[in-house]
Parts: sequence; structure tokens; C-alpha cells
Amino acid sequence: MKKYLFRRILQIIPVLFIITFAVFFLIHVAGDPVAMMLPSDATDSDRLILRTALGLDRPFIEQYGIFLSNLARGNLGRSFRYREEALGIVFERLPATLELASFSMLLAVFIAIPFGIWSAKARNSSMDLLITGVSVLGRAMPSFWLGIMLILFFAVKNPLFPVSGRGGMEHIILPGFTLAFGIAAQITPLVRSSLLEILQQDYIRTARSKGLAEKVVVYKHAFRNALIPVVSIMAVQIPGLIGGALITETVFSWPGLGQLVIQAIYGLDMAIVQASVLVIALVTIFFSLLADVLYCIIDPRIQHR
Repeated sequence: MKKYLFRRILQIIPVLFIITFAVFFLIHVAGDPVAMMLPSDATDSDRLILRTALGLDRPFIEQYGIFLSNLARGNLGRSFRYREEALGIVFERLPATLELASFSMLLAVFIAIPFGIWSAKARNSSMDLLITGVSVLGRAMPSFWLGIMLILFFAVKNPLFPVSGRGGMEHIILPGFTLAFGIAAQITPLVRSSLLEILQQDYIRTARSKGLAEKVVVYKHAFRNALIPVVSIMAVQIPGLIGGALITETVFSWPGLGQLVIQAIYGLDMAIVQASVLVIALVTIFFSLLADVLYCIIDPRIQHR
């Protein structure tokens, strides 16, 4: 297991290299940040001076080489807009995004697992069809549209929850459910299909033949093994969860990385975009490693080599 984790950690380096290069290239070809920073009546001389001061007059490869050199020292540059270290600004916003993402994932699990088990136990019934239909609807429904509908019904017409901002539990309910609904729609049918497959195994038939109650068979013997593919899909959902959080944060004015990244993209603030993508990539890789560890905890027969 230790050798496997060590190899996975080594694999992070080329992955981050590819990510940084892709983001740096896309920002480079997106436009000239100097045009965004100076007023429309600025002279060509003013633009040249600022471009030289920011190092944007150098060739692309040289700019990227300087970026990698600074990255090795933990310096991701200064924000054009905030005039501060980009990494510090990202870390200020990161807790809000992690709070929203964590709440959404927990809520999705608490929704998906009971309904997935219920759907499996009531196979081919009207309730099974209803749960399956809602899951299909949840996968097809855009999160930003769901967020707008929740704001309309639960904040405008019926002022039960705040429409924006970050504060107490009441502020996170609507954005959290917006993210959780789509994730739960992905996990629920997986729980159902995985549990149905496990319930056909010989050891489950043996447990039933011993006269054990159906609840004991399902929750004690079948459920744990059915969790393995669920953990897999949860790890896969982390990038989508972070990406969905960026959009949802914009809809609900949640002060996390979402608003910061969107504003940085519009303003061509390269340092903020690069720092945000790098941090999000590291968070995603961390949860992927955590999923591998959870595999071994759930099923000790799994051995990573």
C-alpha cells in the first residue's frame, strides 16, 4: 500500500505540469490583460510600459519558464486586480468552497443511500420507478437552473431562506441542495444496481437460509460490499462537485472560489486563475488518493500494489 501511494504521489507531478501548461496557454491566447487594466484612452506607450513591467512582452515559452521557476518557490504571482499574492487570495476563498462542497457531498450521500436501498428492496415496484425517474431527471437538470428555481420558490415567493451570502446554516441550504441533488442522482442508481448484484451472491442466500431477518441480511452482510462502487463514483464526482460549486457560488453569491475565478477569467487575471486551478487540482487528487485508502478499509481483500 505504501509503495502504491508513493507511486501515485509521484504521478501528481506530470499531471500538475500538464494542468499548469494548459491553463497558462489558454489564458495567454484569451486576450491581453493590459487592455483590461488600462483605460480606453491609454496611449500605446503606456501599454508598452505596463506590458514590459509585467513581463508580458517576452516570448510565451520564457513566460512559462518564469512561471514554473516561481511555482517551485511557492510563488504563483500577484493578482493584477487585487495587487496581492494570488495564492493568499485563493486560500482566503477556499474554505467557503470546501464548506459548500463538503456539505453537498454529505447531503447527497444521506439522500442517495437510503433511496438506493429502498429502490433495490422494492425492485420493479412503482416506488422503484419513481426513484429511478427522479434520478434520471436529476442527472439531466442543469445545476444553475435548479438553483434559480430554488431561489424563486424558497427565497422570493416564500422567503424561507436567504437568497445569497454566507453565514449560518440557513445560508447553505439552497446552494448545498442545488449541488447535492445532481450528485445524489448519480449515486442512487449505483447503490441500487450494486446492492441488487450483491443480493444475488451465494453468501447472501446462505444468510437468508439461516433464517436471518431481511434487514440484517441487507444492512449487515450486503450493504458494506455494495459501498465499494459508491466510493468510486464519489471520488469521480469530486472534480464535478468543485466545478459545479463554481457555478452555484455565482448563482447564490457564495463568497468562495467560484466568484473569484469567474471574475479573474473575465479580467484575464492570470495569477488568480492559475492559482485557483492548481489548488482545485490538488484537492481533487487528494480525494482520489483518499478513495483508494477507503477501498482497503471497506474491503481488506483489496490490495494495491
